[in-house]
Amino acid sequence: MLDQKTVADYIRTIPDFPHEGILFRDVTTLFADPRGFRLAIDQVLSPFVGSKIDMVAGLEARGFVLGGAVAHQLSKGFVPIRKKGKLPGRTHEQAYELEYGSAVMEIHEDALNPGDRVLLVDDLLATGGTAEAGIRLIERLGAEVVGCAFVVDLPDLGGRRKLEGLGMTVHALVAYEGL
Repeated sequence: MLDQKTVADYIRTIPDFPHEGILFRDVTTLFADPRGFRLAIDQVLSPFVGSKIDMVAGLEARGFVLGGAVAHQLSKGFVPIRKKGKLPGRTHEQAYELEYGSAVMEIHEDALNPGDRVLLVDDLLATGGTAEAGIRLIERLGAEVVGCAFVVDLPDLGGRRKLEGLGMTVHALVAYEGL
């Protein structure tokens, strides 16, 4: 009999991390399982099959794991969007708000060409601040975001609404209500 597990079956929930009352959705268990990881990559890609995609961009840090695998599957290049101070070359930066403060993301100024069509990938969509910063950086380089793909969506935190309000196509494999 074939394994009928879903992506959600591979994701571990850790209560009270990083703070009491939070249910942390841990995708490292998904990444560690070959079948689960393959299933997730295939499903992240599925709505974009047939789309013209030139590059895949991943948001630090787990977006690198997913984005690298997606780029490999598409035979496309991968662009990291990192926290400030982590990229060695000349960069563009974008500040954004977090639940508990603010942060800055960066992209190499020569990472994309004007007109490139980019798929943005990360593990989790919460408030959408990090993804919005990634979108702004990609667009600043003259490239176009063709879609945003996530493994987990936390819809109660409003990230999907935020990104769709920017005109983005948003695809997530699993949605968890609450925090």
